Amino acid sequence: MTVSARLRAVIGLDDRLPRLADTTLVLIDFQNTYRSGVMALEGAEPALAAGARLLAAARAAGTPVVHVVNDGGEGTPYDIRAEIGAISTEVAPLDGEPVVVKQLPNAFQDTALEGTLRELGAGRELVLAGFMTHMCVASTAQGAFALGYRPTVVAEATATRALPAPDGTVLPAAALQAAALTTIADLFGPVAPTADALITTG
Repeated sequence: MTVSARLRAVIGLDDRLPRLADTTLVLIDFQNTYRSGVMALEGAEPALAAGARLLAAARAAGTPVVHVVNDGGEGTPYDIRAEIGAISTEVAPLDGEPVVVKQLPNAFQDTALEGTLRELGAGRELVLAGFMTHMCVASTAQGAFALGYRPTVVAEATATRALPAPDGTVLPAAALQAAALTTIADLFGPVAPTADALITTG
């Protein structure tokens, strides 16, 4: 099997992992939506635990943190006014940590995210984690890249679900997870396998 070089390598972008202290952490849609019911994700609980470790390390390092939440409206699994759409307790915002509300997969589109990052004095380096890998995480990584940021996605702090493929077969969650992370790593930004990979980068 021939393996092609990543686009990042072809155009001269590096894949070094940033120090967590030198970034801004953006947590995407860590909502109860994905822990049970129709939108439950395979691997949601370990991904959430990894997100909580990442968040704790960011707070300890003085890293700015932004929480993003998807609002699908009242009565939906994304109802942020109800428990089902709330940010999970394990990664709940502290007083002073901004929460950006979105309604589209790319957290930069028609939201206050870019303005919030400017207010926080964020540089180019962002760290992304959350749900779902193939949808809002990948879309936000692409959006960040297009705006000149350098997003790093933490693989273990993301998760997705099995979906029907166009040919009618079922694409397992693990396959979609790998494909989404591979797509991100091809161009949009580095992928850190674990939270510890950023916490211990020196």
